[in-house]
Amino acid sequence: MYGSTPDLGGAMSSYSDMQKAVRVEKVRIWFAWLAGNVIMLMIANATKNVALVSVVTQVLLGTVFVALTVVLFRMTGALNRKAAAARREVLGEDFPG
Repeated sequence: MYGSTPDLGGAMSSYSDMQKAVRVEKVRIWFAWLAGNVIMLMIANATKNVALVSVVTQVLLGTVFVALTVVLFRMTGALNRKAAAARREVLGEDFPG
């Protein structure tokens, strides 16, 4: 109707879809982090009566926990950057060059 007015309806729905997708991916990442740590705790608990295996399992538990936590925060940070870029694009704040 207005020739000079940009159509933001498509961009806003695209941004809304992006927000929903980011939220879903964050839930999946947190679930995978929790599941990985629960599995490692179950393995550590199952091997607690075997002396050498228990020590190895506890070391692996600590290593896996740290690795999963680092991956969790890197992935959520990447998703946050992607969502911020989409928001800037929709709001017109993304000026290339």
